[in-house]
Amino acid sequence: MAPAAEAGVLVCDKPAGITSHDLVAQVRRERGTKVGHAGTLDPFATGLLLVLLGGATRLQRYLLPLTKTYLATARLGWRSSTGDPDGELTETGRIPEQLALPTGRVRQRVPMTSAVKVAGERLYRKAQRGETIETPEREVEILRAELLESGGDSAAYEIECSSGTYVRSLIETLADAYCESLRRVKIGPFTIEQAGQELSPNEALSFLPEYRLDADESQAVSHGQAIAPSHSPPATGSNGPDSEREIASGQRPVAVRLTSDDALLAVARLEEDVLKPEVVLI
Repeated sequence: MAPAAEAGVLVCDKPAGITSHDLVAQVRRERGTKVGHAGTLDPFATGLLLVLLGGATRLQRYLLPLTKTYLATARLGWRSSTGDPDGELTETGRIPEQLALPTGRVRQRVPMTSAVKVAGERLYRKAQRGETIETPEREVEILRAELLESGGDSAAYEIECSSGTYVRSLIETLADAYCESLRRVKIGPFTIEQAGQELSPNEALSFLPEYRLDADESQAVSHGQAIAPSHSPPATGSNGPDSEREIASGQRPVAVRLTSDDALLAVARLEEDVLKPEVVLI
């Protein structure tokens, strides 16, 4: 058995000035297949965007939660109506005395320029009509916010954060500052140096633990049937040796790659010592 044709993950370096949707549409025209992505970037932002091809679009749920790392430049003594260079800019001349950004669990209000849907419509469409509403709040985690350099009216940071974090909102906590440039350089195990590579579904999910199927198990999984692990220990992915014990003992629910001949047949959830396929790629 083999995964669906055209299934793969294209590692892209998005340029400034286009939306993530624009890049996805471009790849769709070039490939003539179903295309999606695993985490949007604002038009002014550049960097790592994972573009999902064909059957790999069904793997989005495993890629979206990965942590993100950004290089961000704050312009100090200025404010922006949108928190970025695309908004209305106002010079205040007040340079923040403290340049430390918050870390840990942080509550953020979703910006009006976000692609988040409220009442069935994306917020940025409401903003384009001049509407303003009270947007929802969400809790995110800032794992690291390192000040790389500062001087004059700018400060550069490297920020590692949970999925769903608005870096421009984080920069705005400095008060008189906005995010002048933003570049995503890492998503989970993926780095910007991989831009241009096309990964197989199995390569793209190599951070998940792996269970190698025998012939009978492969047949069952191809029909969406749950299986009880027949051998121990199973092979592991880059999550490390603890994954081996988790799969064998059923200590906690975990997403697991089910593979045959180094091809990804399915992703399963381990529950009560049984591997239950969530996504099957045939």
